Amino acid sequence: MKTIPTLSAVLFMSVLGAFPVQAQSLQAVTQTSQSATAEGAASQARINKLDDETDTMMRAYRAALKQLAALREYNAQLEKLIDGQKKEMVSIRQQIDDVTNVDRAIMPLMFRMIEALDQFVSLDVPFLAAERKARVANLRVLMDRSDANPAEKYRKILEAYEIENEYGRTIEAYEGEMDIQGAPRTVSFLRIGRVALVYQTLDGHESGAWDKTQKSFVDLDGDFDGALRRALRIAKQQAAPDLMVVPVTVGP
Repeated sequence: MKTIPTLSAVLFMSVLGAFPVQAQSLQAVTQTSQSATAEGAASQARINKLDDETDTMMRAYRAALKQLAALREYNAQLEKLIDGQKKEMVSIRQQIDDVTNVDRAIMPLMFRMIEALDQFVSLDVPFLAAERKARVANLRVLMDRSDANPAEKYRKILEAYEIENEYGRTIEAYEGEMDIQGAPRTVSFLRIGRVALVYQTLDGHESGAWDKTQKSFVDLDGDFDGALRRALRIAKQQAAPDLMVVPVTVGP
């Protein structure tokens, strides 16, 4: 059976056939709109990216400004410290120069102090003579040592003076050699400050005392044997403290 087109179909086909150019234009417009929309979306994406980058750069810039301000403040503080250190260096250089000048002045003084100490020991009551002379000799050796600084040398000299000063207010008993009637004897010495220096043989039968006038020991002829035995025991802490009776000579 042959199909007969209806009136509506004929009319629609006629319209399409009548407007082929308009249909093509609409399709072009649609494509152009789609293309513009895509380009707009791409442009917006680029704008968003640039905005994010700008925001990131701005935050970095602000952080850099804060860091720069902190560095400037730190540098200002460092400049103050450097200025203070420069002033301190100048002061230290001046002190070094002053110390050098003091060293130059004090070295002759120390030699004079040693010489005076040597003379004092030679003229003093002859107790612990070998020990005291050795101390002075050691000071002379110390003065020639290059590895000892002036402060150490001066301290040692003062220590020697303090030791000598201490002898004047202490009591001491010790043993030593004594030439008695041409024969060497071991005796007990008793020193009472610098007031008296006496000796007694170990058997307790012979005693003597230093005579400042004669500058030698004199025999006590047994007058103080018992008193000296008691005094030696007290000095050696072998007896309770008590009144000591010892001979005392008065120098010129």
